[in-house]
Amino acid sequence: MGGKMDDNNNQNGQTPTNHDDNPYAQLANNDSGTQDQTAPSDNNNSDMGVSAPPVDNSSDFGSNNSPAQDNNSTQAVDDLLSIKQDALKQLNPLVSHLDQNPEEKFRTTLMMIQASDDQSLIKTAYEAAKQITDEKAKAQALLDIVNEINYFTQQNK
Repeated sequence: MGGKMDDNNNQNGQTPTNHDDNPYAQLANNDSGTQDQTAPSDNNNSDMGVSAPPVDNSSDFGSNNSPAQDNNSTQAVDDLLSIKQDALKQLNPLVSHLDQNPEEKFRTTLMMIQASDDQSLIKTAYEAAKQITDEKAKAQALLDIVNEINYFTQQNK
C-alpha cells in the first residue's frame, strides 16, 4: 500500500488483460500493422492453420438500405403520420360522446395532447383531472398536466 504501484496493476488499479492467453488474439493487428487473417488452431500444429475470409471494412454502417428503400420507408412513415393526424381530427369532436369516467377522460385527452401537440386540449384535461375522485390518481393526473405545460412552455423558449 506504499507509494509504488504493484507491477500487475495499471494506473487505475486494475489488472491489465493479457491478450497472449487468448487464442483469438492472432486475429488482431500484427507487428506490421496489418490484420492477421489466420484463425487459431485447436492443436499445436502450425501447418494446420485455417485462413479466415477477408473482412470488408469499406461498407457504411449507417444504413443497409438502398436509397430507393429509404424513400419507400420515408413514404410509409409519412403515410402513417397523415393517417394519425386525420384520425385525431376526426376523434376530437367525437371524444365527448364516449362514456368515460373522469380518469378515463383525462387519459384519453392526455393521449390526444401528446399525439397532436394540441395545447388547446390542456384545459379539457385539467378539468377532467380535477374531477378524479381517487386522490393518488388525481395527484398523478395533475402532475401530468404540469409536465405537459412545461413541455409546451419550454418548446417556446
